[in-house]
Formats: sequence, structure tokens, C-alpha cells
Amino acid sequence: MRFFAVVAALVSAVAADTFTVIVGGNSTITYNPTSINATNGDVIQFQFVSKNHTVTQSTFAAPCTAMAGGVDSGFQDVATNASTFPVWSFTLTNTSAPLWFFCAQTGHCANDGMVFAVNPTAAKSWEAFQTAALATGTNSTTTNSTTSATSSGASTSSTSDSTVATASAAVASQSASGAVATTNGASTLASDTIVGLVTVFGVGVGLWL
Repeated sequence: MRFFAVVAALVSAVAADTFTVIVGGNSTITYNPTSINATNGDVIQFQFVSKNHTVTQSTFAAPCTAMAGGVDSGFQDVATNASTFPVWSFTLTNTSAPLWFFCAQTGHCANDGMVFAVNPTAAKSWEAFQTAALATGTNSTTTNSTTSATSSGASTSSTSDSTVATASAAVASQSASGAVATTNGASTLASDTIVGLVTVFGVGVGLWL
């Protein structure tokens, strides 16, 4: 019995296929191919060749939102003129329903339609999935590391803008204080000048009398 189980496992392993999907080929915001038809035990391998992308599982109903408990490659940053490229893969274990994926980089799903499907159907096609993604208008996932990194970058950018705004406010405040100080200084100078003139005039009048 155990022998047959081992044989069955070996046959299954031999029969399994590996599908290769190119992510960001020719610096585009795409998966190529955009969908595949696979069976249990097949391996789906993603090769990241440019930019900073992810392969993040979602649902047909919410194309640009990460599915709770779904698989996620995380951000895979590829340097310009890189000679080696990140590879991420997973083994398909359930073919009872289509699987849906998107790139979590800001805007890549909602604005560019960067989505991928495993075993799409006529009722739920890749084209319909992409149309639904584009209809969301904004990507619900921030740029993270690239799961985190890019998200961190947005946060840093936001912090940087806040810092600049604060610094500008401080400069404006200092300028306003300076203006007040200058005004007060001018008032003091004018006051001193008037007192001096009155004093001199008084002395002159006294001498004349």
C-alpha cells in the first residue's frame, strides 16, 4: 500500500508542470502571460525583470485589495541594468475556483490594470477582472517594502512634506516676528526722535526768552 502511495506521488511530481510568468518585461507594467490554466501540483513561477512589483492574491470582487490569508510575493525591486532577477513561485493545490492576483505597487492595478489570473472562466474572465480593477480608480494597497519598502517610501514622502510645511510655517512665523520687532523698533526710534526734538525745542525757547 505504501509502495503505491510513493509511486502515485512520484507520478504526480513528474506530471506537474512549471509555468513561468514574466513580471515587468521590457519595463512594462504587465504580467506575461496574463493568465494560465493549471492543475493541482503545478508550479507557477514569477520572474521579476524590471521596476518594483508584487504578485499579490486578491478576489474577483475586489481586484486591487489583498485577500486575507492569500499568497503574496512582497515587493521585488529590480535595479536598472541588473544581471540577476528575483524569482518567486507557489504550487497550485486547489483548482476548484479561479485564482486572482494583482501588483500592489501604487496605481499599477487600478490605473494600469496589472492583474493576473489562474484558471479564469468564461463567466469570470481575465478581461472582466482587469476591467473591474480599472474601475476601482485607486489602488487600495500602498507601496510597501516594496510590500513594505514602497509603502515606507510613501510614508517617508508624506513625512517629508509635513516637515517642509512645518519648516515653512516656522520661517513665516519668524518673519512675522521680525516684522513686529522691526515695527516696534521703528516706533521706538520715532518716539525717541520726537522726545529729542521737543527737548531741543524747549531749550531753544528758554534761551530765546
